[in-house]
Amino acid sequence: MTYAVTVDVDLPKGAPELDVLQREGVGFMLRKGLDSIAAIEGPDGMEVDLVDDVIAVHPTGVLLKLFVDAPALEFAEDAAREVVAELLERSEPLSDWEITRCGVELHPDLLQESLDAADGPDAPPADPAERARRHAAAEPATGSGRLDRDEVDAMRRTLRALAPTLRAFPLEAFGHREDEEERIVSREAAEVAAGAVVYAIDLLVDELFTDLAGLEEDGPTVAETEAPFMVLDDLPPQFALQYTVLFVRRLTVTAVTMTGRLTQPHFGRPSCVAEELLLKFLLAQAEVTADLYELLSDEVETALQVFADGVFEDTDHEWLYAPTADGVAKGAVQDWFIPFGDERYVHPYAANDDGDDDEEPLD
Repeated sequence: MTYAVTVDVDLPKGAPELDVLQREGVGFMLRKGLDSIAAIEGPDGMEVDLVDDVIAVHPTGVLLKLFVDAPALEFAEDAAREVVAELLERSEPLSDWEITRCGVELHPDLLQESLDAADGPDAPPADPAERARRHAAAEPATGSGRLDRDEVDAMRRTLRALAPTLRAFPLEAFGHREDEEERIVSREAAEVAAGAVVYAIDLLVDELFTDLAGLEEDGPTVAETEAPFMVLDDLPPQFALQYTVLFVRRLTVTAVTMTGRLTQPHFGRPSCVAEELLLKFLLAQAEVTADLYELLSDEVETALQVFADGVFEDTDHEWLYAPTADGVAKGAVQDWFIPFGDERYVHPYAANDDGDDDEEPLD
């Protein structure tokens, strides 16, 4: 089975953030190391195959996605941790870096399904593409009282604790003011909303990686497969012939870069059309998360709307969804990665227009 293992690697404590050139250097070292690995020796001499990977370097570390063929989830996670640890040890500049997370993550609905099914016949599949199919076919959560009060309260505490990690935006961005006359929502509602945005980051990025794995298997484009996708199906449909494996890789790297900026002091504004679309999806995921855990009160919904009104400069990206008379898309999706101005940052991998958006997916 193929598992998508997320590995977070952080800078040593107290180390300064990486500048653009340093990030490129780190990416080069990791790419060179991973390209030299075809298989990993697992427990009892069992061979675990590394079939694909994605590297996204951000100012405070690296997020890697390793697609590993292994007989069980635990073997995949152990193999991924082992190979990343070895790469760090081999590269002297990275030897002090720390692996802070290594695991296979599921969407909340799929996680609940997995827990409910345990090891029984209804257990959700490990294959990313098959999980995406199950996800698309599943009925939306209805908030039917499945969660007990302790679970709801625990999630409320979790989201409120996550709120300060959204360093780019204070609670004022969600409508909370200390002055009662200017206050739109309570502190708790603002914290739940901010925490839901942070919580949704992992979900959005993992869903993009899952979509990438599915498209590599069923492509070459979204328009040419009947496979369902978690995020790609929400993109403007008339461009579906342009949603290739390379495009999804660029979109995923852009998502990592953008969401990383949310946890830094200065987010600024969305840097390109792709970031505007991703931010739209992130906020939708945050709302779904709050609703799933029965925390989407009118105040929390208002807080998310206040944030959306402030973070977007305009809603021009919504015009991409407008149907055309002949059904043919106007424009090219690679233009979505062009920065809005010289002061806006787009990751070099995403910004690199090599004219090869029609590449064949990897086997």
